[in-house]
Amino acid sequence: MNTDANTNNGNPRFITWMVVAAVIVVVDQLTKWAIVEWIPLYDKVPLNSFLNLTHQQNSGAAFSFLANAGGWQRWFFVILATGVSAVIAVWIWRIRSESQTVLSAGLALVLGGAVGNLIDRILLGHVTDFIQVWFGSWAFPSFNVADAGISVGAALLIIDALFLSGKEQQQA
Repeated sequence: MNTDANTNNGNPRFITWMVVAAVIVVVDQLTKWAIVEWIPLYDKVPLNSFLNLTHQQNSGAAFSFLANAGGWQRWFFVILATGVSAVIAVWIWRIRSESQTVLSAGLALVLGGAVGNLIDRILLGHVTDFIQVWFGSWAFPSFNVADAGISVGAALLIIDALFLSGKEQQQA
């Protein structure tokens, strides 16, 4: 049942979620630019006992997966991120008239993160990571704003899948 009223009704929601994704992209790119400008490669600036700013280059994926693969991974990740971003944008468009806020927020955060890292891969051939978290002598792999958006977005998608989406049909 896709009437004109239903189609046009969700356009402000769609725009809102695209703005959320765009904010992630802009903040991600600005922070990466600042790190590249002000922190030399591989240097660390301690902020407190568990958090450093650092300047890392990751040519792989999460946790440097495929970082030493010889260069082909750059275009593989570009194609993958482009495809995933297109699917997510269409998904957000398709659910724009529904009040699935957690799902939409999760998708928007993942979209913004994917595009933020996609820009790096296309322009630089690597992703700039700069946030480093320490727990005692253990360091979590460095990450960036885009990665944080993807992680929080993925958590929201899991919460939605486990507790929210589909519950209306089950109760009916």
